Amino acid sequence: MRDVGLERAIDAAGGVAELARKIGIAQPSVSNWNRVPAQRVIAVEAVTGVPRKLLRPDLYSEPVVVGDAVDPIDAARAREYALLANLLWSAPSAALLEQIAQLKGDATPLGRAHAALADAASVAVVSKVEHAYFDLFVGLGRGELLPYASYYLTGFLNERPLSRLRDDLALLGIERVENNFEPEDHAGTLCEIMAALAAAGPSLSPDAQRVFFEKHVSLWMGRLFADMEKAENAGFYRSVGTLGRVFLEIEAEAFTFAN
Repeated sequence: MRDVGLERAIDAAGGVAELARKIGIAQPSVSNWNRVPAQRVIAVEAVTGVPRKLLRPDLYSEPVVVGDAVDPIDAARAREYALLANLLWSAPSAALLEQIAQLKGDATPLGRAHAALADAASVAVVSKVEHAYFDLFVGLGRGELLPYASYYLTGFLNERPLSRLRDDLALLGIERVENNFEPEDHAGTLCEIMAALAAAGPSLSPDAQRVFFEKHVSLWMGRLFADMEKAENAGFYRSVGTLGRVFLEIEAEAFTFAN
């Protein structure tokens, strides 16, 4: 049975065949969907106008809430991870681009990365950013980059790194969202988890963030961000890659000193 979001997309496109044609895949593929696959959300939104939050509400969660007891540095880290998670999960809306354009920079490496991202957002055209996201992470068949730990660490999807991650998520009490078929080792998911860990405050063991970061983030995600910086058609996402790379370098250094 098709979910509400997929039904709306099919109606907006003018039928299953038209939706398949507009996003460049075979009609039987769309006919077999029960919901829009995660990797097709941006393309379907672009051709139908149906918002991604309706197409896949399970993938677009509420912003991380930071409690009063959380250290200000951890609160800032949580917001940084949450921003990266949003940008890795989907192309930013016009409203988010406006917010990013207000970021303030300074003379530090992270400050310069913020300033560059703000400059890129201030001149960004939503449709071009969406196309850049599509080319990088979705594509017709597959995108230029595959933002998964298993792929970067083994060259294949759904390998041992994903299995180890699932074991650790179970220990943390983090459960997979029902009917979300996107592997948990997606970079957006991992940034979202790091945001939640940073925002947890005293309720979480001090070592939990470091252990998770070293096992599931630092081994590969910096390379993903560096690849985004070098991608030929990255556009706005080149500055996202710079921010992610610089921020993870700072995180790695901080965890080393804290160890």
